[in-house]
Parts: sequence; structure tokens; C-alpha cells
Amino acid sequence: MFELNLDINHFLDTYWQKKPTVIKKGFIDFEDPIMPDEIAGLAMEEEIESRLVYKTDQQWQAELGPFSSFEKLENDGASLLVQAVDHWHVEAQELVRPFRFLPNWRIDDLMISYSTAGGGVGPHIDNYDVFIIQGLGKRHWRVGDKLAMTEFAAHGALKHCEPFAAIIDVELEPGDILYIPCGYPHEGTALEAAINYSVGFRAPDQNDLLSSFADYSLDSNEPSERYLDREMQMREKPGQIETQELNELHRVMLAKCQTPAALIPWFGKMISEAKHELDIAEPEQPHSSAEILALFDEGAQFTRIGGLRAVYFEREPQLLFINGELFNCEGFTELGHHLCDQDEVGSELLELLIEDKNALTLFTQLVNLGYWYAT
Repeated sequence: MFELNLDINHFLDTYWQKKPTVIKKGFIDFEDPIMPDEIAGLAMEEEIESRLVYKTDQQWQAELGPFSSFEKLENDGASLLVQAVDHWHVEAQELVRPFRFLPNWRIDDLMISYSTAGGGVGPHIDNYDVFIIQGLGKRHWRVGDKLAMTEFAAHGALKHCEPFAAIIDVELEPGDILYIPCGYPHEGTALEAAINYSVGFRAPDQNDLLSSFADYSLDSNEPSERYLDREMQMREKPGQIETQELNELHRVMLAKCQTPAALIPWFGKMISEAKHELDIAEPEQPHSSAEILALFDEGAQFTRIGGLRAVYFEREPQLLFINGELFNCEGFTELGHHLCDQDEVGSELLELLIEDKNALTLFTQLVNLGYWYAT
């Protein structure tokens, strides 16, 4: 549906995580997959994260959804932002697909904002890489250099940064794309009623990773090695922690993650967990394997629900991690990898499912969990 007008290899070599850039006509003849009233409708739902940002007497204000009315959007200078729209809106989900020249595990979500003239969220710095696609209307963007900057709370739900000099100063029109790597300050202001689509890519830092790994280790109830002294001798300096003791503490702390392979069970579950609610609808009556084959035979195609995370590791290719759960596809990795690499399962895998009972059983289980659905 959306074809990216971009020299991907040049972009990766020159810009990805190196510097921001504007991709004029990144989508040629762009048509919005969602309208403002649909965006507002999503912001009324309890399960969907949304914010309304505006100013009162030159002071920034931010309200958290769900919303029952949108009076603020009748005035200039207001913005409605809705997170993870790709989880809930099939047509908007299509906007994520062109960016899958990057690894799926890095994709965060599709955030959509609708702003009246003058609307924006102020100068800020994101802790993720983002492609911002201009839809309806026009928006003026300023992007600064990646420098040490003061950040502060402009409101309880709004973090800003200090003023910055622009290295990019541009007006985006429908189909234009602004790429901003993690850490670059930026600010966008709608010149007229405008829709923007932000495809974010997570960039976890050390604290995120260490905290998650520690939680996983505690929850796993696996045996935990305790620090033990080697040969103890009488201390002349009892207040001193000796180098060999520090080295042993370091060894004990790293014992659970000494090799990359030791990270697989934790990282697979962590990175495949959805950060936002998924639109999961399990079948009213579980499908049998025979019914799945019959649907394929009738020409059905099975589509992965929006936002579902599914990954595998080159090092342990038989292990699938889907929505924080571990599945084993040993003996039929072709199916498992197809599920993670592609959004649809069609007749190209029918022969495999007919020949391999275990593959069919796993796929039937995933359909009954509501992760794939027939179309």
C-alpha cells in the first residue's frame, strides 16, 4: 500500500543513528490511512494511550486520555496524540511495513498526532529513533544538534529541553519524512490542521537492560550463586575491600550472563512483549487443525495482528518468542521464521503444514491465541 521512495543502503550508511535528514516525497502521492475523527475515536478507548497537549495563558498543559470530548481541538494550538495506533487500525498499520528494512525487534510503535494550526508538543528530545511522516496539512520542524542539553518538566506529562539552534529548519508537506536519531532535540509546529505519523524504533540503554535482566533472574527462580571467600587470612586492614574480592564479586555478578547465548531466554521474552495493549480477539470456538487446513484450502490468508512482536535468534533458530512467550519450532524452522519475518501466512506454507503435524499444531495454537487471524 505504501512504497518508500528511498535509497535504503545510502540512508543506512549515511544517516541511520548518525544524523537527522529530510526525505522529500518519501511517499509519493501520499494518502492518509486514517482521518481525524478516527484518531479521536481511538483516543476515547480505555485500552489506548493518548494525550491532549495545548497552552493556557502561555503555559503548557497536557491531559491524559481516554477522552469523552475534544473541545480543545476546536481552537488553534492544540494537539491530540495517540500511541500504538498500529495495534488497532489495520490501514494505519500498513505505514510500519515500509520500514522493515530495519530489524523488527527494534520497532516500537506507530504514534499519530492530529494538531490544529499552531499545535505541537514543544521542544524535546526522544530516547528512540523516529521517522516522522507528514500526512494531512503542513508542519514546520526545527531539529538541533546532539549536544548536552538541560531537560525539564514543562508539565507533569510533558518533558521539554532548553532552546536550541537548528541544523534542520523545514516545512513538511504530505508524503515528506523527517528522520531523527535518538538524542537530537526537535520541535514541530502545525502550520494548519495537520496529521503526523511517527514510526519509533526503541533504543534500550544499559539501565533498561540491566533492570529487565535482574527482574527476569528473580522471577525465574533458578539457583543463584552466592559470593564465597576463597582463602581467608587475618586482616591488618579490615576496612579495605581487596582487589581479589572485588574481582570475585564481579565474576559472581556476571556469572548468569557470561556468554551471549545466556541472554537468549531473557532477551527473547523481554523484546517480544508488547509495551501497549494488543487488539487480541480469540476465536469464540477454538479451531481444530483440520479447520485450519480447510481455511487454507479455501484460499484464506492468515494475518498477524497489529503490533504483535515475534522474533527468533540466529544462534538458536528453533526458538520463537512471540508476545513474551517461548515456542519451539525444532524440525520446522521454515514456518517459525516465516511467522516472524512476514505479516501474512498463505498457501506457500500449506504443503509444510500438511506434511508436518507439529508445525500445524503450533500454528493452530497461535491462531487460537488470537495472534493470527484468517482474512
